Amino acid sequence: MKITILVTALLLGNVGLFAKMTFDGDEQRSLHRVDSLHRYINIPKVPKQISFEAGYRNLFSVIDHSDVLADNKTMHGYGFLFDYAWQLSGLNKRKPAVYLSVPLGYSVLFAGNSSSKTISLLSYGWTVRHELNVDRSVTPFLGYGLLLNTLKLRGVEGGVMGHQTQFDFGINIKTASNIKPFAKIEYSYTSFPRMGDSKRIHFQFVDVRLGLRF
Repeated sequence: MKITILVTALLLGNVGLFAKMTFDGDEQRSLHRVDSLHRYINIPKVPKQISFEAGYRNLFSVIDHSDVLADNKTMHGYGFLFDYAWQLSGLNKRKPAVYLSVPLGYSVLFAGNSSSKTISLLSYGWTVRHELNVDRSVTPFLGYGLLLNTLKLRGVEGGVMGHQTQFDFGINIKTASNIKPFAKIEYSYTSFPRMGDSKRIHFQFVDVRLGLRF
């Protein structure tokens, strides 16, 4: 009788020890999962950058000699643009940064004579900007973009939608604050359908812009 009770007690004790060991192992695995999840959740967020720019626009070429400008092939105006960008590379500060952005812009080209009409353009799309050095007082950059444009002529009802390919070169200026001034020159090739015609209009622009990045 005493032997039976002693064996039972030993068995129960081993079961308890095994249960404790199992619980401890499960707890360690659970803590490991929580720690891994914690590290995953705390991955740094992708840096974002907001830019605003404004400046001069020149329409210097109409490639297909369309009469939309009434024989005035050069027009002058202004434009401004808001840009929201995500940094894609250079997060470790050892390589130059690359940004993917969504721009929204508006520009106006004034009529050059009594026969031509003022043109307005609303632009939006995607751009990519490559910085060419890391953490310098002056950082040059190259950019390119694909945009859609809505073109309207003053006094004409409705508008047409075209596409724009652009390339730009500029410099960012480092300051003690988070605000970075920049300047750039930009070339754009834009194509639109003609109003009431199956042929297309092809414009070439040059822009000179000044702006701020935040």
